[in-house]
Amino acid sequence: MLASKRTRRLLRSPTAMVGLGIVLILLLTALVGPAFTRYDPHHAALSEALRPPGDGYLLGTDELGRDLLTRIVYGSRLALGVAVMVLAIAVTTGVIVGSLAGFLGGWVDEVMMRITDMFLAFPPLILALAVAAALGPSLVNAMIAMAIVWWPWYARVVRGQVMAVKNEDYVAAARSLGAGELVVLVRHVLPNCLLPIIVQCTLDLGTTMLTAASLGFVGLGAQPPQPDWGLMVATGRQYMLSYWWVPTFPGAAIFFAVMGFNLFGDALRDVLDVQS
Repeated sequence: MLASKRTRRLLRSPTAMVGLGIVLILLLTALVGPAFTRYDPHHAALSEALRPPGDGYLLGTDELGRDLLTRIVYGSRLALGVAVMVLAIAVTTGVIVGSLAGFLGGWVDEVMMRITDMFLAFPPLILALAVAAALGPSLVNAMIAMAIVWWPWYARVVRGQVMAVKNEDYVAAARSLGAGELVVLVRHVLPNCLLPIIVQCTLDLGTTMLTAASLGFVGLGAQPPQPDWGLMVATGRQYMLSYWWVPTFPGAAIFFAVMGFNLFGDALRDVLDVQS
Protein backbone atom coordinates (compact mmCIF):
# COMPACT_ATOMS: atom_id res chain seq x y z
CA MET A 1 0.00 0.00 0.00
CA LEU A 2 2.77 2.41 0.98
CA ALA A 3 4.84 1.46 -2.05
CA SER A 4 1.86 2.03 -4.33
CA LYS A 5 1.23 5.44 -2.78
CA ARG A 6 4.84 6.47 -3.24
CA THR A 7 4.81 5.26 -6.85
CA ARG A 8 1.74 7.37 -7.58
CA ARG A 9 3.37 10.39 -5.99
CA LEU A 10 6.47 9.86 -8.11
CA LEU A 11 4.43 9.54 -11.31
CA ARG A 12 2.49 12.73 -10.49
CA SER A 13 5.66 14.75 -9.97
CA PRO A 14 6.53 16.84 -13.07
CA THR A 15 10.11 17.13 -11.88
CA ALA A 16 10.44 13.38 -11.53
CA MET A 17 8.95 12.74 -14.96
CA VAL A 18 11.24 15.25 -16.68
CA GLY A 19 14.27 13.78 -14.94
CA LEU A 20 13.16 10.22 -15.64
CA GLY A 21 12.58 11.06 -19.31
CA ILE A 22 16.09 12.47 -19.67
CA VAL A 23 17.59 9.48 -17.87
CA LEU A 24 15.70 7.00 -20.08
CA ILE A 25 16.82 8.82 -23.24
CA LEU A 26 20.40 8.71 -21.99
CA LEU A 27 20.16 5.00 -21.18
CA LEU A 28 18.64 4.16 -24.56
CA THR A 29 21.29 6.24 -26.32
CA ALA A 30 24.06 4.41 -24.49
CA LEU A 31 22.58 0.95 -24.99
CA VAL A 32 21.31 1.01 -28.57
CA GLY A 33 22.47 4.34 -30.00
CA PRO A 34 25.78 3.08 -31.43
CA ALA A 35 23.89 0.52 -33.55
CA PHE A 36 22.19 3.37 -35.45
CA THR A 37 25.21 5.58 -36.09
CA ARG A 38 26.68 5.84 -39.59
CA TYR A 39 30.26 6.78 -38.73
CA ASP A 40 33.24 5.48 -36.81
CA PRO A 41 33.74 7.67 -33.71
CA HIS A 42 37.54 7.44 -34.07
CA HIS A 43 37.91 7.83 -37.83
CA ALA A 44 39.44 11.17 -38.82
CA ALA A 45 38.66 12.72 -42.21
CA LEU A 46 40.44 16.07 -42.45
CA SER A 47 38.60 16.93 -45.65
CA GLU A 48 35.37 16.94 -43.57
CA ALA A 49 36.80 18.96 -40.66
CA LEU A 50 34.60 21.56 -38.96
CA ARG A 51 31.53 20.96 -41.10
CA PRO A 52 28.51 22.87 -39.72
CA PRO A 53 25.40 21.05 -38.45
CA GLY A 54 23.09 19.83 -41.19
CA ASP A 55 25.68 19.65 -43.96
CA GLY A 56 25.57 15.86 -44.14
CA TYR A 57 26.24 15.71 -40.41
CA LEU A 58 23.35 16.35 -38.02
CA LEU A 59 25.53 18.01 -35.35
CA GLY A 60 28.50 18.85 -37.55
CA THR A 61 32.07 17.58 -37.31
CA ASP A 62 35.04 18.35 -35.09
CA GLU A 63 38.52 19.61 -35.97
CA LEU A 64 39.51 16.17 -37.29
CA GLY A 65 36.39 15.63 -39.35
CA ARG A 66 34.78 13.17 -36.93
CA ASP A 67 30.99 13.15 -36.69
CA LEU A 68 29.99 14.88 -33.45
CA LEU A 69 26.69 13.04 -33.08
CA THR A 70 28.45 9.68 -33.29
CA ARG A 71 31.06 10.70 -30.74
CA ILE A 72 28.40 12.05 -28.36
CA VAL A 73 26.41 8.81 -28.65
CA TYR A 74 29.48 6.70 -27.90
CA GLY A 75 30.43 9.17 -25.20
CA SER A 76 27.14 8.50 -23.39
CA ARG A 77 28.13 4.86 -23.08
CA LEU A 78 31.55 5.85 -21.75
CA ALA A 79 30.11 8.39 -19.29
CA LEU A 80 27.51 5.99 -17.88
CA GLY A 81 29.97 3.13 -17.69
CA VAL A 82 32.46 5.22 -15.74
CA ALA A 83 29.77 6.54 -13.36
CA VAL A 84 28.35 3.07 -12.66
CA MET A 85 31.78 1.53 -12.11
CA VAL A 86 32.92 4.33 -9.80
CA LEU A 87 29.76 4.17 -7.71
CA ALA A 88 29.88 0.37 -7.55
CA ILE A 89 33.36 0.57 -6.00
CA ALA A 90 32.44 3.51 -3.76
CA VAL A 91 29.17 1.98 -2.53
CA THR A 92 30.76 -1.41 -1.81
CA THR A 93 33.60 0.18 0.15
CA GLY A 94 31.32 2.64 1.93
CA VAL A 95 28.78 -0.02 2.90
CA ILE A 96 31.46 -2.28 4.36
CA VAL A 97 33.14 0.51 6.33
CA GLY A 98 29.92 2.20 7.44
CA SER A 99 28.11 -0.99 8.45
CA LEU A 100 31.04 -2.28 10.51
CA ALA A 101 31.53 1.09 12.18
CA GLY A 102 27.86 1.53 13.02
CA PHE A 103 27.19 -2.08 14.04
CA LEU A 104 30.30 -2.74 16.12
CA GLY A 105 30.72 0.74 17.58
CA GLY A 106 33.49 1.40 20.10
CA TRP A 107 37.06 1.74 18.90
CA VAL A 108 36.19 0.24 15.50
CA ASP A 109 33.71 3.04 14.89
CA GLU A 110 36.15 5.65 16.16
CA VAL A 111 39.05 4.53 13.96
CA MET A 112 36.98 4.05 10.81
CA MET A 113 35.16 7.35 11.15
CA ARG A 114 38.35 9.32 11.75
CA ILE A 115 39.80 7.83 8.57
CA THR A 116 36.57 8.75 6.80
CA ASP A 117 36.77 12.29 8.14
CA MET A 118 40.27 12.64 6.71
CA PHE A 119 38.87 12.11 3.20
CA LEU A 120 35.82 14.30 3.83
CA ALA A 121 38.04 17.19 4.92
CA PHE A 122 39.02 17.88 1.29
CA PRO A 123 36.70 19.30 -1.41
CA PRO A 124 35.71 16.32 -3.59
CA LEU A 125 36.82 17.73 -6.94
CA ILE A 126 40.14 19.00 -5.56
CA LEU A 127 40.87 15.62 -3.99
CA ALA A 128 39.95 13.81 -7.21
CA LEU A 129 42.25 16.11 -9.20
CA ALA A 130 45.10 15.54 -6.77
CA VAL A 131 44.75 11.75 -6.75
CA ALA A 132 44.35 11.57 -10.54
CA ALA A 133 47.40 13.80 -11.04
CA ALA A 134 49.44 11.63 -8.67
CA LEU A 135 48.40 8.41 -10.42
CA GLY A 136 48.84 9.79 -13.93
CA PRO A 137 46.42 10.77 -16.71
CA SER A 138 44.23 7.84 -17.76
CA LEU A 139 40.60 6.83 -17.55
CA VAL A 140 41.29 3.99 -15.12
CA ASN A 141 43.25 6.28 -12.78
CA ALA A 142 40.47 8.85 -12.95
CA MET A 143 37.96 6.18 -11.93
CA ILE A 144 40.16 5.16 -9.00
CA ALA A 145 40.47 8.79 -7.95
CA MET A 146 36.70 9.31 -8.03
CA ALA A 147 36.01 6.11 -6.11
CA ILE A 148 38.44 7.29 -3.41
CA VAL A 149 36.53 10.56 -3.22
CA TRP A 150 33.02 9.05 -3.07
CA TRP A 151 33.22 6.11 -0.66
CA PRO A 152 33.39 8.21 2.57
CA TRP A 153 29.98 9.74 1.84
CA TYR A 154 28.40 6.29 1.66
CA ALA A 155 30.24 5.19 4.78
CA ARG A 156 28.67 8.10 6.66
CA VAL A 157 25.18 7.44 5.31
CA VAL A 158 25.31 3.70 6.04
CA ARG A 159 26.78 4.19 9.52
CA GLY A 160 23.94 6.51 10.52
CA GLN A 161 21.30 4.12 9.16
CA VAL A 162 22.85 1.08 10.83
CA MET A 163 23.04 2.85 14.19
CA ALA A 164 19.36 3.76 13.89
CA VAL A 165 18.27 0.23 12.92
CA LYS A 166 20.47 -2.06 15.01
CA ASN A 167 18.48 -1.49 18.22
CA GLU A 168 15.06 -2.16 16.69
CA ASP A 169 12.89 -4.91 18.17
CA TYR A 170 13.13 -7.22 15.16
CA VAL A 171 16.93 -7.16 15.42
CA ALA A 172 16.73 -8.12 19.08
CA ALA A 173 14.27 -10.88 18.16
CA ALA A 174 16.68 -12.27 15.58
CA ARG A 175 19.44 -12.35 18.19
CA SER A 176 17.16 -14.08 20.70
CA LEU A 177 16.47 -16.79 18.10
CA GLY A 178 20.19 -17.55 17.92
CA ALA A 179 21.22 -15.60 14.81
CA GLY A 180 24.89 -14.69 14.74
CA GLU A 181 26.08 -11.09 14.55
CA LEU A 182 27.09 -11.37 10.89
CA VAL A 183 23.69 -12.85 9.99
CA VAL A 184 21.92 -10.10 11.91
CA LEU A 185 23.94 -7.43 10.09
CA VAL A 186 23.56 -8.87 6.59
CA ARG A 187 19.99 -10.20 6.73
CA HIS A 188 18.22 -7.87 9.15
CA VAL A 189 20.08 -4.55 9.38
CA LEU A 190 21.53 -3.75 5.95
CA PRO A 191 18.35 -4.50 3.93
CA ASN A 192 16.59 -1.79 5.92
CA CYS A 193 19.29 0.74 5.03
CA LEU A 194 18.94 0.45 1.25
CA LEU A 195 16.61 3.37 0.49
CA PRO A 196 19.05 6.17 1.41
CA ILE A 197 21.77 4.37 -0.57
CA ILE A 198 19.54 4.13 -3.66
CA VAL A 199 18.63 7.81 -3.48
CA GLN A 200 22.23 8.86 -2.94
CA CYS A 201 23.38 6.74 -5.90
CA THR A 202 20.77 8.34 -8.15
CA LEU A 203 21.95 11.81 -7.18
CA ASP A 204 25.62 10.87 -7.43
CA LEU A 205 25.36 9.42 -10.92
CA GLY A 206 25.05 12.90 -12.37
CA THR A 207 27.76 14.34 -10.14
CA THR A 208 30.10 11.48 -10.99
CA MET A 209 29.55 12.05 -14.70
CA LEU A 210 30.31 15.75 -14.22
CA THR A 211 33.48 14.98 -12.26
CA ALA A 212 34.64 12.50 -14.91
CA ALA A 213 34.04 15.14 -17.58
CA SER A 214 35.96 17.67 -15.49
CA LEU A 215 38.94 15.34 -15.19
CA GLY A 216 38.80 14.71 -18.93
CA PHE A 217 38.62 18.45 -19.56
CA VAL A 218 41.88 19.13 -17.71
CA GLY A 219 43.61 16.11 -19.29
CA LEU A 220 43.56 13.79 -16.27
CA GLY A 221 40.72 11.50 -17.37
CA ALA A 222 39.97 9.86 -20.70
CA GLN A 223 42.68 10.35 -23.30
CA PRO A 224 42.39 10.91 -27.06
CA PRO A 225 40.86 9.49 -29.18
CA GLN A 226 38.27 8.32 -26.63
CA PRO A 227 34.87 10.02 -27.14
CA ASP A 228 34.74 11.55 -23.68
CA TRP A 229 32.40 14.53 -23.35
CA GLY A 230 34.77 16.55 -21.17
CA LEU A 231 37.67 15.87 -23.49
CA MET A 232 35.54 16.90 -26.48
CA VAL A 233 34.70 20.22 -24.80
CA ALA A 234 38.37 20.79 -23.96
CA THR A 235 39.61 20.17 -27.50
CA GLY A 236 36.76 22.19 -28.99
CA ARG A 237 36.99 25.29 -26.79
CA GLN A 238 39.53 26.94 -29.11
CA TYR A 239 36.90 26.84 -31.87
CA MET A 240 34.13 28.34 -29.73
CA LEU A 241 33.85 31.67 -31.54
CA SER A 242 34.14 30.45 -35.12
CA TYR A 243 32.80 26.89 -34.90
CA TRP A 244 30.45 27.03 -31.93
CA TRP A 245 29.00 23.54 -32.40
CA VAL A 246 32.28 21.73 -31.62
CA PRO A 247 32.25 22.38 -27.83
CA THR A 248 28.55 23.27 -27.48
CA PHE A 249 26.92 19.94 -28.23
CA PRO A 250 29.17 17.84 -25.94
CA GLY A 251 28.69 20.48 -23.23
CA ALA A 252 24.92 20.27 -23.70
CA ALA A 253 25.11 16.47 -23.33
CA ILE A 254 26.87 16.90 -19.97
CA PHE A 255 24.32 19.50 -18.86
CA PHE A 256 21.24 17.43 -19.67
CA ALA A 257 22.68 14.19 -18.26
CA VAL A 258 23.54 15.80 -14.92
CA MET A 259 20.22 17.68 -14.80
CA GLY A 260 18.24 14.52 -15.51
CA PHE A 261 19.81 12.51 -12.71
CA ASN A 262 19.56 15.44 -10.27
CA LEU A 263 15.89 16.08 -11.01
CA PHE A 264 14.95 12.42 -10.72
CA GLY A 265 17.13 11.92 -7.63
CA ASP A 266 15.60 14.89 -5.82
CA ALA A 267 12.07 13.70 -6.58
CA LEU A 268 12.94 10.15 -5.54
CA ARG A 269 14.37 11.41 -2.26
CA ASP A 270 11.19 13.35 -1.50
CA VAL A 271 8.95 10.37 -2.34
CA LEU A 272 10.99 7.84 -0.36
CA ASP A 273 11.23 10.08 2.70
CA VAL A 274 10.20 7.78 5.53
CA GLN A 275 8.25 10.61 7.17
CA SER A 276 6.30 11.49 4.01
